[in-house]
Amino acid sequence: MSRRSTQLFKAALSALHYSGADNLIAPFTAGNGVIFMLHQVTPEAPAAFEPNRILKVTPEFLESVIQQVRANGFDIIGMDDVAERLKTGDPAPPFAVFTLDDGYRNNRDYAYPVFKRHNVPFTIYVASDFADGRGDLWWLTLQEALARLPAIALDMDGAGRSFELATPEQKDEAFHVIYWWLRSLDESLARAITHRFARDAGVDPNAFCRDLVMTWDEIRALAADPLVTIGAHTCTHYVLAKLPDAQAFSEMAESARRIVAELDRPCRHFSYPYGCKKSAGEREFAFARQLGFETAVTTRKGLLHASHAGDLCALPRLSLNGDFQDTRYIKVLLSGAPFAFWNAVQRFGGERAAAPAKL
Repeated sequence: MSRRSTQLFKAALSALHYSGADNLIAPFTAGNGVIFMLHQVTPEAPAAFEPNRILKVTPEFLESVIQQVRANGFDIIGMDDVAERLKTGDPAPPFAVFTLDDGYRNNRDYAYPVFKRHNVPFTIYVASDFADGRGDLWWLTLQEALARLPAIALDMDGAGRSFELATPEQKDEAFHVIYWWLRSLDESLARAITHRFARDAGVDPNAFCRDLVMTWDEIRALAADPLVTIGAHTCTHYVLAKLPDAQAFSEMAESARRIVAELDRPCRHFSYPYGCKKSAGEREFAFARQLGFETAVTTRKGLLHASHAGDLCALPRLSLNGDFQDTRYIKVLLSGAPFAFWNAVQRFGGERAAAPAKL
């Protein structure tokens, strides 16, 4: 989402909040529950150029969300309890679940103390290559390369493109264009291109996994707390929908097998990398069911309803976005009103009218 789009969306959410329209609509649009999605939790302020800031929230904001959902009458439960709560079909009281993708070390250092203080269960979805120390966090590599380079030139789909990178605004625009272009490519090719940028900028792409992600020993120690559930997130964090059947199935199966082997406990839950409609669909949902996962979560936007009991391997989530760290936005989103609006727009406006990314 561009900075302008972010500001417009904030204004729309604020209007719903201050007008009280979200309260009026909520009885018709609120769901049975919500699964929150997080990535990094850190007190660090974002840099002037940091497009991946949307994947970071502060411990203080996380704590305020916990307080907000409880004030709104939500039970907070773990992923192990989601299936049963949905199958009962009873919307009162609604429930909230907290999940974190990738296994960042700051989940342990900053999120865990907040969850522990409030006795909140949570799930971390681990990509096994990341825990092995060889994961490719290419979105962070791209960000760091653009932060260091004065300009960049590349061939994009047969056409030469060049980007001046003198200002944070120019870097933001370049990141947006290049990131989404890379997302359209074969996974190996996209990562090879990112590594070329890293070489040009003097960036070590292996450092991000080494410095930011928990090892198996660290995950094992954290998972000793009953509040913590560890789910699978593939091995390589590739877009599953781009992979052949056998490779996609293996990515899901092997990541769960590693968690069982490393932690000596069942792996019941799965998160699809990227998780949008183009990244995971009916084939991947079928694989998750075949592998026996109790639940599998997407990044498709929305609240949980009783109808989701019929497809527990395609659950939507609500992102806690670093650009929207204000509980009034959370209150409005929990009303379900924005999702009802987006769904109506999609029915009449087509797929291009999807909800804003990362929300």
